[in-house]
Amino acid sequence: MTAVTSASHLPAKSAGSHLRFYAVWLIGVAVLIVLPLLFSSGGSLTSFSLIGIAIVFALSYNILLGQTGLLSFGHAVHYGLGGFAACHMMNAVVTHGWPIPLPFIPLFGGVGGLVFAIIIGWVMTKRAGTVFAMISLGIGELVASSSLILRSVFGGEAGITTDRTALPRMFGWTFGPQLQVYYLIAFWLVLSAIAMYALTRTPLGRISNAVRDNPERVQFIGYDPHVVRYLAYCFAGFFAGIAGGLAAISFEIANSAYLGAIQSGLVLFATFIGGTAYFFGPILGAILVTYLQLGLTSLTSVWQLYFGIIFIGIVMFSPGGIAGLLMMHRPLVRAGTLGTVIPSYLIAIVPTAALACGVILTIETVARYSGGDAINLFGVAFNPRSPATWGVAAVLVVAGFFVARLSWQRIARAWDGAATVARDRGYLA
Repeated sequence: MTAVTSASHLPAKSAGSHLRFYAVWLIGVAVLIVLPLLFSSGGSLTSFSLIGIAIVFALSYNILLGQTGLLSFGHAVHYGLGGFAACHMMNAVVTHGWPIPLPFIPLFGGVGGLVFAIIIGWVMTKRAGTVFAMISLGIGELVASSSLILRSVFGGEAGITTDRTALPRMFGWTFGPQLQVYYLIAFWLVLSAIAMYALTRTPLGRISNAVRDNPERVQFIGYDPHVVRYLAYCFAGFFAGIAGGLAAISFEIANSAYLGAIQSGLVLFATFIGGTAYFFGPILGAILVTYLQLGLTSLTSVWQLYFGIIFIGIVMFSPGGIAGLLMMHRPLVRAGTLGTVIPSYLIAIVPTAALACGVILTIETVARYSGGDAINLFGVAFNPRSPATWGVAAVLVVAGFFVARLSWQRIARAWDGAATVARDRGYLA
């Protein structure tokens, strides 16, 4: 009787899960539509556009890293080639008078990234692991250096410029105002995200996960891991090219910076910091990394160092990234035991923030010591050459670390208790 009753609830549960799934996507679309209405300044629209491009780029990278287990150090090659393909196509449309409006240009960027993936992917994906990572690094540096030599294709150091407003109009839009560019990027963001999410639910996406976890067993059941990795690589190159095409439209230029190791490093940081195990992980990582990049570059000259510290902290203490941290709390929410952990979190905020301030003050003091530039930390001015500044930094780091460590132990005890109750109530924690 119980089995019959449980089975009768399956359609209702399935319908509820489908409604939640569609609700999440609809909320995301609504946020993209409303954002420029709430923050209408040019700087905000530019920041939102850059975040949208970074999300598409990070999701494409996660096809390799999260879905297939391929660590690439040269994913920016497809991003950059997509940007150059988009610029050349835009100039060709203007020159020859082709009736191709701007919203279709990112598709040509995707084709640019896909073509290069088809050409080099078969050799690259013969092996995974360290071999693939080193080959991707070598290919990335080779293409980046070639972009300064092949001036007819890449334009040398100046790059290739274009004018997005010279293309045929669509619905009366000239795409001159940043607001129109933002909505174009938002459209391709939604379209690309849906397509990449659908890819993870296809047999190819599932078998890619199997290749990531156990390629020998995949080969045993009749699939060729090499072919699976190659197809995943081609899809990743296509969507990375779309991101590069969107960047070319936004900046109206494509240059060697699109192809460099810095661009590959940023997408690696964004994907890993956000979390590769969940689809929304790279989205969170792209938002955080882009926001920090835009904010930190105007505040400090050593912003790359902060990225490195955040990356090391995620690797050491939360390999699942931000998404993994959030999803850890899901069983506690379902079991109703999250409230027992929150007080410990609130207690740990103060010493942890003090430790973070101490680290920031130490880094800025060392970085600005030779120039003597004043340090403004949360409205408080510090002289980097003053012994008092060094003393304050040392106290914050040492005292903050020891007190924070005690508070973290309290969190661990509260977490163990809440997780035990969650398991007893039938939830996996």
